[in-house]
Parts: sequence; C-alpha cells; structure tokens
Amino acid sequence: MQLVHTPQHTQLSLFEAFMAQPLAPILKETVEAPWSAEPEAFSELSLRGAAGSCLSLLAPILRELSEEQDARWLTLIAPPASLTQAWLRDAGLNRERILLLQPRGMQSAQQLTCEALRLGRSHTVVSWLNPLNASAKQQLISAARVGDAQSLNIRLG
Repeated sequence: MQLVHTPQHTQLSLFEAFMAQPLAPILKETVEAPWSAEPEAFSELSLRGAAGSCLSLLAPILRELSEEQDARWLTLIAPPASLTQAWLRDAGLNRERILLLQPRGMQSAQQLTCEALRLGRSHTVVSWLNPLNASAKQQLISAARVGDAQSLNIRLG
C-alpha cells in the first residue's frame, strides 16, 4: 500500500490575511504616519448616565490633568454641583493646582471660559457648556491658541 501525501495549504494568520488585502498600503501609511507633537486646542468629552457614574469616569482624567508638570492651573469653569471640594479630595486630585470658577453677573460660562483660556494662566480649562455650536467652539479654539492652553468641554447628557 502506498501512501500519497498531498501538500496542505498553509493557513495565513488573521493579520497576514488582512495585510494581504488591497487596503494594506493605506493602512500601513496611516499606522506609520507620525503623531503630531502639538496638542489639540479643543477636545470634547460626552458623558451619559447617572451623575455619580459620570464623575467616576471623569475622575482619572481630571486627576491626570491636576498632576500636569506645567506650572499653570487646571481651571474648572461652572462645574456641576456634584463636583465639590470634597469630591475633588476623595477623587485624589491635587487641589492646590485647581481653580474652580463660576461666572458672575451677566457673564456667561462661555465668556468666562474664553477669558480663562486667553489669559494663559491655565494649561487646561475644563468647561461644561451644553450645547456648543460651531461658533462657540471656534471661539474656544481661538482663545486656547492665544493663551497656549487646552480647552476641554464636558457634555453631560
């Protein structure tokens, strides 16, 4: 009896199979493109759910920002009532590096945020502006660039 061995096709790994597709050159360019060293002037984070859950998700971000090596402030503009000094302490934030500001008189939270960004005394200004239209967003970007700061808007919904 003679045993005939037929060669088996080798199976490509999932990665090899994917990279063999025509999309591979485009994907390779995208992956290898250098990241910009310049931080974005404006970012927005949308959180939905119970206030306590949203604050739990926000805590590590604010903690990281409060420990920033930049000597300037982390400024919070018109935060929700649940974001108190006690919450900042319990969340482990460096309260010596944080300013909590509320608009006064006829000043809006948008105006106060732009002013804080423009002054450049904060590395990051966190706002809770809802809704934020294109014009308001552009004002924040322009003010952040003038003050060499970053604007982070938190949308709660």
